[in-house]
Amino acid sequence: MADTEAGSGARAFDPEAGVATEGYERGLNARQIQMIAIGGAIGTGLFLGAGGAIEKAGPSLIAAYAVAGVMIFFVMRALGELLMYRPVAGSFAEYAREFFGPFAGFVTGWTYWVMWVVTGMAEITAAGVYVQYWWPAIPQWVTALVVLVVLFAANLISVKLFGEFEFWFSMIKVTAIIGMILVGIGVLIFGFGEAGDQASVTHMWADGGFAPNGVGETLMVLQIVMFAFLGVELVGVTAGEAENPEKVLPRAINTIPFRIGLFYIGALVIILSLAKWTDFHAKESPFVLVFDRVGIPAAAAIINFVVLTAALSSCNSGLYSTGRMLRTLAVEGQAPPQVSKLSSHRVPAAAITVSAVVMGAGVLVNALVPDKAFMYITSVATVGALWTWGMIVACQMRYRRAVDRGRLGGHGFRMPGAPYTGWLVLAFLAMVVVLLGFSADTRVALYVLPIWAVFLVVAYAPARRRAARG
Repeated sequence: MADTEAGSGARAFDPEAGVATEGYERGLNARQIQMIAIGGAIGTGLFLGAGGAIEKAGPSLIAAYAVAGVMIFFVMRALGELLMYRPVAGSFAEYAREFFGPFAGFVTGWTYWVMWVVTGMAEITAAGVYVQYWWPAIPQWVTALVVLVVLFAANLISVKLFGEFEFWFSMIKVTAIIGMILVGIGVLIFGFGEAGDQASVTHMWADGGFAPNGVGETLMVLQIVMFAFLGVELVGVTAGEAENPEKVLPRAINTIPFRIGLFYIGALVIILSLAKWTDFHAKESPFVLVFDRVGIPAAAAIINFVVLTAALSSCNSGLYSTGRMLRTLAVEGQAPPQVSKLSSHRVPAAAITVSAVVMGAGVLVNALVPDKAFMYITSVATVGALWTWGMIVACQMRYRRAVDRGRLGGHGFRMPGAPYTGWLVLAFLAMVVVLLGFSADTRVALYVLPIWAVFLVVAYAPARRRAARG
């Protein structure tokens, strides 16, 4: 099917046969997929990271989220076009392998695996910190271990249980944001609560302007903004286990602009209207500050619970996605064959186990560099996400070219404005990578990047020999 246009390592593929031979159960229903799609774009980057981002960029953070949100929408539409062509659990790694060759699939699969493992390391440790808010006597590592074991067990039992966990984790996050928005609108219109006298939409431009620290600082927060969107691509990993993917996945992807507009833009507009941007700081959740100003009892406890939920959701998603990606690599001969086995419940138990063990080692990172751990981890994870998103767009461009030349069959769910929007997204992602170098805290990701590249080149040789034998 796909010839040189689809990369030197491309191979013919029967979509129906490919889905059938993956061996997974299509156990994720429309309700779960929709909530995974919603919750995948809401995490600690919004609940915690937004405080530091507001401190740096002021109200212009809204513009940063809006621009980044448009780019993410195009990425997801590109992914949607590929998913409708071939809905498989390996998703990005499979597309990279088909359209750019085996090495691209190897790099994409392992980079995505490492991205989620690193993120999981941060989240299980963060869960320990959040629990200490109520029970300070419980050691941080104990909570981290309990969280990892419980979510590990849930992922092993069945994909339906993973989906149910993720549904309720996402529901809590969504409810918190909608509740804050509704309360904020009430304060702005009716002036009730302790914040009523000071609340005003003029806060978004009255205190030094919309971009009080300049456009440069707005660009510098793009790393935090992009990390906040990490996980939005998880819908692609669920493709091999979704019921009616041809109906459910496009619907989930098309609601992304609404989700970003409501949960990010809407939330930030309300937050920045209820308090001056100068009141927000990196070490405090903006949601806690706003809830306190409104006079909601136990505001800090409520948000602490929501942020704990966001951490659990991220770790749960991490175990799910890393298990599927690692198994895909093993099936292709690019990871040890032992991790390709499915359990009796048709989940990649061996791959999930390996991922969980590596995540458990993440407590050491936070123990060694506790003050910088979150920034270091988010920077490295963001680079992994940027590569994944860029590869999705590049694969869509190769796929569309093959369709236009009659080499592959097309369908109606196309990326808007392609190929021009594809080039725009790639340029934007490249700009974010360059911006990482302008801050000492985020620059560590660029130091890790060449080391990871060398490791991948070295590791690919035995993987290629293993694939040739298999």
